[in-house]
Amino acid sequence: MPAFAITGLILLAVLAALQIALAAGAPLGRFVWGGQHDVLPRNLRIGSVVAVLIYAVFALFLLSKAGLVSIIGEPLLTIGMWVIVVYLALGSVLNLLSRSKFERLVMTPTALLLGVVFLVVTLTA
Repeated sequence: MPAFAITGLILLAVLAALQIALAAGAPLGRFVWGGQHDVLPRNLRIGSVVAVLIYAVFALFLLSKAGLVSIIGEPLLTIGMWVIVVYLALGSVLNLLSRSKFERLVMTPTALLLGVVFLVVTLTA
């Protein structure tokens, strides 16, 4: 179980680093938000900051469900994990449908792998 949780935490950290770079103006927008902008406009930069906060919440749920910390109690923990699994599944589909080739090739498998990690932890913890 800890190996799955660590894998999920690494993926979340990489995604958070990407979003922080995007919020700071890095020309990596082709990988996110539909890939329409190399450098994100202000509203999408704000969205990237919000994404980092969401990833932090995901990490807390993952750590709690894997039993590595006791921050979130039941039944919120189980309900939250299922919500995250569904969110990541939907994100995988939306990334797959993106017009951006880079988003499809990079973010689809990333979201899918993260979804599998959350599913496995949800079902086995």
